[in-house]
Amino acid sequence: MANIIKRNDGYFIMVSGGYDSSGKQIRHTCTWKPETGMTERQEKKALNAYVTQFEREVKQGRSTDATITFAAFSERFMSQYAEVQLAPKTVARYKQLFRRINPAIGHMKLEKIQVQHLADLHQQLQGSKDYHGAVYKASPEFFSHFKEKNLTRVGIAQESKIALNTVYKVFNNESITKASAEKIAKSVGLSFSKAFTKEIAGRSVLSNRTIRHHHMLVSAVLGKAVEWEIIKENKAKLIKPPKVTAKEIAYFDEAQVQALIHALSGAPEQEAVMIKLFLLTGMRRGELCGLEWKDIDFENRTLTIRRASQYIAGQGVFTKEPKTASSKRSMPLSKTTAELLFNYRVWQDKKMKAAGPYWQETDRLFTQGDGRAIHPDTVTGWFHKFLKRSGLPEVTVHGLRHTFVTLLIAKGVDIVTVASLAGHAQASTTINMYAHAVQERKASAVEAVGDLLGGVV
Repeated sequence: MANIIKRNDGYFIMVSGGYDSSGKQIRHTCTWKPETGMTERQEKKALNAYVTQFEREVKQGRSTDATITFAAFSERFMSQYAEVQLAPKTVARYKQLFRRINPAIGHMKLEKIQVQHLADLHQQLQGSKDYHGAVYKASPEFFSHFKEKNLTRVGIAQESKIALNTVYKVFNNESITKASAEKIAKSVGLSFSKAFTKEIAGRSVLSNRTIRHHHMLVSAVLGKAVEWEIIKENKAKLIKPPKVTAKEIAYFDEAQVQALIHALSGAPEQEAVMIKLFLLTGMRRGELCGLEWKDIDFENRTLTIRRASQYIAGQGVFTKEPKTASSKRSMPLSKTTAELLFNYRVWQDKKMKAAGPYWQETDRLFTQGDGRAIHPDTVTGWFHKFLKRSGLPEVTVHGLRHTFVTLLIAKGVDIVTVASLAGHAQASTTINMYAHAVQERKASAVEAVGDLLGGVV
């Protein structure tokens, strides 16, 4: 039986849900307010109906947490759903977004969140700035100490347990995090204050795309609360997030690809092979970084994608399943690609022998200087600088995947085959993502028919 207490202009309702394992009574509560203008009789009837429905929901194990706060439920959302079913990188991104969401609505009960509260959240986010955090660069004293003690980059990486890629950043005068800088300073025997200097932290206004990501996460949390029958409606569906203009991904045309290949003739072996392989296979960055030699069948000239390599701050480089089920795929290798990989393996074997005991066997195609899995950002950063030095158009590593698919479509390869090579589950995905190439191909087809019939029409 429910306990009903009159409070101001409404009622506080408490229903027992039995007892927990320690013998403590489980209480479920809610509040109800009568609509304005109700007579005493109407109010009593509506209250009784509400209480009866609430008791029924408690008895059925439903609607027991409507008074839980958004912040508390978001923890349940993460532990019971996100961390179980979503990719690690998505989970890490959600944790970042909650840092702005919870200060705004985290204290609110799920049942109390209204459209206006979410509109206010959008407004707050539009005035927010993205804090990039303090970073550190090596001091002149660090480099002097390095020479005096005859230290090596690989030795520093081994001693500090920091990725060799991060150590190379130090020697390229690039910024690193405080945690990494402290470990490196300790490994070389210098105090942190002498070894590194602090750089000015950057801030930038949140983009509409980032604000939209916040909105989508709030909607996902509230949607899960509806699915789990904690609340009845997802208010986030009633408000539109900021519009985001679709940004076309830059890619190379045939002439630019030829110029890129020519420029790569003077590039480091590993980086040159990675860029060529992007162009020849259209793999995603994580897929290419996750390749192992067991994935290459030289006899049958095939390459199989079984895993992806990613990086998350605090977790480091890790291996995961490919993006989707269709991303797990085998593709034939052209003679050119097979020869490229065979010659690269010979080069890597020489590198492995030169590293001696410092080499860590991982079977990966693309590695750090000591054999460990390469950091995915390494090739991204290198390619950006390479294009700048070479005077080539600015195209991202992901843009090389778009180049591959666009060239296939331009050469008349059927869309089903293109989708299969790209790892898309459906051909419609390929058509939607590469509409520009499909449209150009249609135009070429129409012109071809026009040329054929031009003399008789």
